[in-house]
Amino acid sequence: MDMGLADKVAIITGGSDGIGKAAALSMAREGARVVLVARRQEMLDQAALEIKTATEGLVLPISADVMERGTAERVVKTTLDEFGRVDIMVNNAGTSRAMAFESVTEEQWEEDFELKVWGAVRFIQTVIPEMRKLGGGRIINVTNIGGRTPGPASMPTSISRAAGIAITKGLSKDLAKDNILVNTVCIGLIKSGQTSSRYAAQKEANSNLTWEQYWENAAQNRGIPLGRVAETQEAGDVIAFLASERASYLTGVAINIDGGVSAVV
Repeated sequence: MDMGLADKVAIITGGSDGIGKAAALSMAREGARVVLVARRQEMLDQAALEIKTATEGLVLPISADVMERGTAERVVKTTLDEFGRVDIMVNNAGTSRAMAFESVTEEQWEEDFELKVWGAVRFIQTVIPEMRKLGGGRIINVTNIGGRTPGPASMPTSISRAAGIAITKGLSKDLAKDNILVNTVCIGLIKSGQTSSRYAAQKEANSNLTWEQYWENAAQNRGIPLGRVAETQEAGDVIAFLASERASYLTGVAINIDGGVSAVV
C-alpha cells in the first residue's frame, strides 16, 4: 500500500531513540525525509546512520533542546534550508516522571510542562505557517494513556500529557479548515530506552533475570490483555500511518497503543 509519504518532510523531536526513532524509520522506509531532533549529538548521529543504512533515505540530525526558547525556530529554519518544506510534525520529546502529588516540587512541575507542553506548543506554532503554504500537513503528539485516565502517584506526567491530549483536540478543530490534521497516540508500556533502564536496575538485584523474563513480568504486573509489551516499531508504524495520506480523514483522534490495558477507548 502506497502511504503517500514519498518526499514529505517530517520533524521528529525525541528522535534519537525509542518511539521517535522508530517513527522516523517507518517514514523513511516510505520515502519521507526525516529530521531528528534530540539533545545528545552522538545518539543522534548513530540513529541517523542506522536509518540511512536501513532505508537509503535522507536523514537530518539536529542537536537541540526543545525546552530552550528559539529551538523550534532554529530547527524549522534549518529544515527549510535543507529540504524546503515541512509536512509533518511529531512532538515526541519527553520523559516519564510519576510521583504522588505532594512529592512534586514546583520546579518539577515547571520542567515537565516546559518539556512536554511548551516544547510542543512552540514547534506547532512554528510549523503551522509552513504547512498552510503547502495546503495541509500532519501534527502528531505523542502522549500517554495516563493523560486520559490518571492513576495514583502519576504526576506530573499524567497532567502534562492530559494537556497534550486537550491541545490535540482543540487544534484539530482550529486547523481543519487548513487541511492540517492533528492527532495523538497515547502510549502504554513500550520497550523504549527509558523502560530499558529499569531492567538494568532490576538485574543488579537479580543477576539471573533475562531480558525476556523482565518484559514478561512487566506485562503480567500491568495486566496487559495481549500478554506482552509493545515493541517501539509498533508505535512508530502507527505514527507513520497517521502522518500518511491513508489517514486523510482522521483528525482529533487519540489512539491507545497499550495492548488493551486502558479503561477507556
